[in-house]
Amino acid sequence: MLLAIDCGNTNTVFSIWDGKSFIATWRTKTDHQRTADQYFVWLSSLMSLNKVEAVITDVIISSTVPRVVFNLRVLADRYYNTRPLVVGKPECELPVDVRVDQGTTVGPDRLVNTVAGFDLYGGDLIIVDFGTATTFDVVDHDGAYVGGAIAPGVNLSLQALHHAAAALPHVDIAKPQNVIGTNTVTCMQSGVFWGYIGLVKEICARIRAEHGSSMKIIATGGLASLFQASEQLFDAFEDDLTMHGLRLIHDHNIKNAG
Repeated sequence: MLLAIDCGNTNTVFSIWDGKSFIATWRTKTDHQRTADQYFVWLSSLMSLNKVEAVITDVIISSTVPRVVFNLRVLADRYYNTRPLVVGKPECELPVDVRVDQGTTVGPDRLVNTVAGFDLYGGDLIIVDFGTATTFDVVDHDGAYVGGAIAPGVNLSLQALHHAAAALPHVDIAKPQNVIGTNTVTCMQSGVFWGYIGLVKEICARIRAEHGSSMKIIATGGLASLFQASEQLFDAFEDDLTMHGLRLIHDHNIKNAG
């Protein structure tokens, strides 16, 4: 079975693919100090508690935190006796082209989402990922990754307001009942919520105009559903887009290796 690992700046997700579907998914806080032994104990305990019987034979990793990759590699080698595929490394081939400025390093999560989006929806896409950063990835008509935009994430913006302005409290993102807030919390929620509605609309409109074609907008990430429920910003929402992409990249490399 395949263990797919998506390591983001905030959380790391582990999913097990049995050849037909993902049979289990678990999430933990990203911590570059966590050892391979700790990962294995944590993962084994969850498998046992959830009665998941899985023999891991393959591992694929996407990580936006380079310092975490070493211990995840050791986890795969020591406990599953396999050399993991790491997205972004030369030995991990992608089923799509990457057409950006020479010397540019593209985040592996953005490449994985591109592969998944193209497989599910074809080309001419804008993939909006609400993570620690809010990213906009442009997928060309042939599935190639051709660039995009990066903005601060929603929660990151709220944290910045709280830390930089002594009088502003920490608040959770939510849709306010009115645009005009009548207290500090609703004022902050209104500014961030409607500010991000405007940000998504404007960036996507400008990408479409610059790309010169009609493009579907696909969203992923935990907060996408909150914005979609209010404004119908996206043509589709895919919660497990990254895991789908990791599975496709693994299959592509296994096929080419054979």
